Amino acid sequence: MEQQERALVAYVDAVRDEPGTLAVVVVGSVARGTERPDSDVDVYLVVDDQRFAAETAAGRFAWTDRAGLDYPGSYIDVKLVSPSYLEAAARDADDPTRASFEGARIAHAKGGFAAERLAPLIEMITTLPEPVWAERIRSFRAQAHLYGGYFLAQAIDRNDPFLRRHAGIHLALAAARAALAANRTLMRGPKYISALVRAVPTPDGFVDAWQNVVDAPDVQSAEVLLGLLDEWFGDEIDPDDALSLFIRDNELAWLRGTVPAEFW
Repeated sequence: MEQQERALVAYVDAVRDEPGTLAVVVVGSVARGTERPDSDVDVYLVVDDQRFAAETAAGRFAWTDRAGLDYPGSYIDVKLVSPSYLEAAARDADDPTRASFEGARIAHAKGGFAAERLAPLIEMITTLPEPVWAERIRSFRAQAHLYGGYFLAQAIDRNDPFLRRHAGIHLALAAARAALAANRTLMRGPKYISALVRAVPTPDGFVDAWQNVVDAPDVQSAEVLLGLLDEWFGDEIDPDDALSLFIRDNELAWLRGTVPAEFW
């Protein structure tokens, strides 16, 4: 909207000549064209590696700017990145980071930086190779079976309300992540899961079964959801394979230099 674009222009004018500034990348609702009249403007401020090191050493990774200056409730939500950050993100970033660059618009860039480095890096960040998606489906199916077929049953046997909720919500998350992976869709964050699982194509009854697990996790609701997952992907996952995948991608994530699968 016009007020967000005015705010963006004012912000770019304020930072373009700061030492180390390389580019401003607009993301979020303003970049996607889904902003509300009172939406803030989300940007990545791209600075050189020297400035990034200095800022982050002082604890500055993100901040707000121009609060209330451009329209009621306005502010610029700034996250700091650098070329090295973007290269690492293209290689290793989790889904929320990758998804945050979807639809990104380069509002300002110095010289040929945008065409030569920035645009290709953004494309790499938001694109995962096909083998990664296939492996994600296997991993999230394994998680679903462990949470829904083992931990949830244990919670009910022990009458443990916390474990029941924990297992149920992790079953629902794993099933949703498998559905997103099947549709080559990045997970923007937990607050988007309920909408995303309804937005991507899934088998008949999947969304209702998923919601039943969210609302009232028990052995019966878990069995229905797991059955739909297995039918969807063509075979029932071997219990030993599921256990090994679960341990590899969760309990031993630290050993592999990564994070547990739910944070991918």
